[in-house]
Amino acid sequence: MAIVDLVMPKMGESIMEATVLKWHKKPGDTVKMDETVLEIATDKVDSEVPSTAEGTITEILFKENDVVPVGTVIARLDTVGGAASASPATAPVQQAPAPVAQAAPAPTPQPQPVAAHTAAPDAGNRFYSPLVLNIAGKEGIGMAELENIPGTGNEGRVTKKDILSYIANRGNGAAQAAPQPQAQPAQQAAPAYTAAAPQASSAPASSSASAGGNVEIVEMDRMRKLIAEHMVRSKATSPHVTSFTEADVTNIVRWREKNKKAFETTYGEKITFTPIFFEAIVNCIRKYPMINASLDGNNIIIKKDINIGMAAALPSGNLIVPVIKNADTKNLLGLTKDVNALANAARSNKLKADDTQGGTFTVTNVGTFGSLMGTPIINQPQVAILAVGAIKKRPMVMETADGDVIAIRHMMYLSLSYDHRIVDGSLGASFLTAVANELEAFDPNRAV
Repeated sequence: MAIVDLVMPKMGESIMEATVLKWHKKPGDTVKMDETVLEIATDKVDSEVPSTAEGTITEILFKENDVVPVGTVIARLDTVGGAASASPATAPVQQAPAPVAQAAPAPTPQPQPVAAHTAAPDAGNRFYSPLVLNIAGKEGIGMAELENIPGTGNEGRVTKKDILSYIANRGNGAAQAAPQPQAQPAQQAAPAYTAAAPQASSAPASSSASAGGNVEIVEMDRMRKLIAEHMVRSKATSPHVTSFTEADVTNIVRWREKNKKAFETTYGEKITFTPIFFEAIVNCIRKYPMINASLDGNNIIIKKDINIGMAAALPSGNLIVPVIKNADTKNLLGLTKDVNALANAARSNKLKADDTQGGTFTVTNVGTFGSLMGTPIINQPQVAILAVGAIKKRPMVMETADGDVIAIRHMMYLSLSYDHRIVDGSLGASFLTAVANELEAFDPNRAV
C-alpha cells in the first residue's frame, strides 16, 4: 500500500491561496482517478479538485471554509503502488499545521465572513461560500435576507453572480437601511487591502452628503480590488514603454468573410479574428524569444513554451486572462478550438483552476469595445502585452505597377507595452513591426 498526497492546486501566478467550499468525499470513502474530491474557490474562479490517484481517503486535513495556501497537502489517499511514496508522506504532516497558522492572518480582510460562518447553520441549511458571505457582510445583507436570495449554483447555492445581481437590483429602501449595523465591521475589514479602502467602505454607511453632489458610491468587490492591486504593482515593478503601429488586415477580413461558414460546417467551430492574430503573434515570438520572458532578480528567464493569455470578460464585468497552453504547437483549427472554449468558459463562469496559469505573453483585444488602440498594462511577471484595436475601413495610399492609388482598406492599430528593463525600444518595435507584417502577409487564397 502507498500513501498519496492530494495538494491544493495552483490557480494562477497571482493566486496564493484558495478556500475549501465543499468536500465530496470523507475519510473511508473510495475515490477513482480524476473523480472530484472537493470544490474550492478563489476570487477568480470556483473549481473542482480531482483525485490524482485511485484509492481510499484516509485523512482530510482541512475543514470547509478553511483558507489554504497553494501547494499544501489537503488530504491523503491509501492506494496500491509501492512504498516509495510512503516516506515523503510523513514529512508534510509536520508542515500541514504550519500553513494553517500562517493562513489565519492572511485572510485578515475577511473578519466578517468568519463570524458569518458560525451563524450560517443556525440561519438556514444552505451553504454559503466565504466570498459570498464576505460580499454580504460588506453590503449589510443579514442572514435572513441572504436566505431569500435565489441561488443558481449547485444544490441552490448562492454564487457571486447571484449576490451581485441581487445587490444591483435591491430596492433603495433596503439598500440604505441594511448597511447601518454593518458599518463598523466594514471599516475594520477594509484596511488590509489598501490605505484608501476604509474611506470607500465607510462612505455608504455615512450620509451621502459627505460625498458631495448627486453621486452613487459603489464599493469595489474583492476581485476588483485584487485587479487594482495587480495593476498598481505592475506599474511599480516594470518601467512601461508602449510602441504603436498599424496593419492592413484586408486579406484577413476578406478570407474570414468568405470562409467562415465553410469553416464552421467543416470543423464545428466559429472562426473569429482572434486565433488568426494568435497564429501571427506566435510566429513572431519564435523570431524574438526575448519577448517571451520574465525577470528574476538579475536573471532573464526565457520561456521555451509559448503560452498565450487572452483577456476575457467575466459575467461580473471583471476581466480574467485564460491561457492557451503551447500555442506554438497548434494550427489555426487548434487555436480556434482553444479560443472558443476558454471564451465560453469565462462567459459562463466555468473556467478551471489550470485555465488561468502559466501564461508567458498576453493579448488584449481593445477593439472589442470599439477602441482604436490602447496602452495595456503588463501582466506580471511577463514582460510584454499586445493590444489589438478595432478594424476600420480607411482610404490608404497603395503602390502598384501603374503608380500610387488610393484604395479603401481594412486597417487596425497594434500597440505593444513592454518592460524596458529587458525589452528595449529596438526589440519592442521590431517585434511589433514583425507582427504587423505577418498579418499583412496573410494568404487570401488559404485553404480552410
